[in-house]
Amino acid sequence: MASNIGNFFRRSLRRSSRKEGKQEAPAAESNSSRALQGKAGDRSSVLYSAGQFFFEYLVVVSLKKTSDGRYEPKITYQFPKRENLLRGQKEEEERLLQAIPLFCFPDGNNWAPVTDFTSETFSFVLTNVDGSRKIGYCRRLLPSGRGVCLPEVFCIISCLGCFGLFSKILDEVEKRRQISMAVIYPFMQGLRESPFPAPGKTVTIKSFIPESGTELIELTRPLDAHLEHVEFQALLQRLSPDLILHIFASAVLERRLIFLAEELSVLSQCIHAVAALLYPFTWAHTYIPVVPECLLDTVCCPTPFMVGIQMRHLERVLDQPMEEALIVDLCKGKIIRAVGDEEEILPIKLQNEMLTSLNRHNNNNNVHTPEQVNTLVSEAFVQFFVRIVGHYASHIKWSKNGPGTFQERAFCKAIASKTNRKFVKKFVKTNMFSLFIEDAEKSRIPQEVYFQQKITEYHEQKKHRRDS
Repeated sequence: MASNIGNFFRRSLRRSSRKEGKQEAPAAESNSSRALQGKAGDRSSVLYSAGQFFFEYLVVVSLKKTSDGRYEPKITYQFPKRENLLRGQKEEEERLLQAIPLFCFPDGNNWAPVTDFTSETFSFVLTNVDGSRKIGYCRRLLPSGRGVCLPEVFCIISCLGCFGLFSKILDEVEKRRQISMAVIYPFMQGLRESPFPAPGKTVTIKSFIPESGTELIELTRPLDAHLEHVEFQALLQRLSPDLILHIFASAVLERRLIFLAEELSVLSQCIHAVAALLYPFTWAHTYIPVVPECLLDTVCCPTPFMVGIQMRHLERVLDQPMEEALIVDLCKGKIIRAVGDEEEILPIKLQNEMLTSLNRHNNNNNVHTPEQVNTLVSEAFVQFFVRIVGHYASHIKWSKNGPGTFQERAFCKAIASKTNRKFVKKFVKTNMFSLFIEDAEKSRIPQEVYFQQKITEYHEQKKHRRDS
């Protein structure tokens, strides 16, 4: 199974690299089968509204021994079982379910039964043929009361990005797993019948547990929706502000980035955090928070990628014939390999302002909640984009009844600072900027409301300073 998925993945990358000259994004995320490829970075794929189902599937992936004595991950439980599917839907579901086990156990098949195992939470991302994204929220744990056994993974597949919320759901699943698999079903059924809440709102799930009675479980969605799938603290704990800016600079110019750590949770949290630094833009290329062992040659891809690899595979990665890439060691908080110009990419004045902001957070002895940390860190990077490209809307020329047309040359010329203009001339050539502008040209109503709000605040502050 792994070899078939791997072969398809590599073919999809080769096809994508041929398209690169046409400014099309390569197949992104975990393109592990034909069902899991498409228009990477399609902004419609990450937009969702309240009222949707919480999830599409809950699956349990267990390790089954093969004839050669090794272990292969297999789905041993699936909820719900979908019936009466059309042929195309059934084929898509089969490809999706075939890919999931590989990403639940990306660290190979050299396992042995154990008596002690610390549960861990991580996530992966899959992309459908239509560009829509599915996120796999995973909890790997050891079944209780069985003596020596192998870990299993509970994986919730959803098109909704909200790591904190689904982490709490997995807590409830794990609690019920310690009692019986039968107790999980009514909880997940109640969750599936509940609408996904609007930002800042709460949904209450009733769930019966034997010997405990009926429990009321409250699931609250963060008020600031653009930060609900990120935990910047994971990044700040492992990397200095200077290194974070070097990584951000490389990501902004859509280079190849490789992150190394042993724990799956560290890899997925840190890579999601780096991608979130790009808001209001979206990483539009290959994006695999945890690369399965059979797909390690992804790092040979000539097109941009952002991937996470377990530290045990470092030597194999360094031996690959890869092009220039930024390789980050999250265990030791250092860069192993760099292009060499990372300090010179961002305009120096704005870079120093971001550095000051990040250092201020690091030196602050006040204890911040994860939500406060997210807001403080995000603000520094959002302000960078406000200062650099916040005038984009005034350079979209609108026809009477049709879409708008972005005036790139006038947009660049309007930037007074030479260093800022030099950076922007490179940035406008990226796929993430092109996708953002394509959306902006479709409607006079901004898609990224929070970003537009920050632009308005910035101009009001400038006007106030001029008038005072």
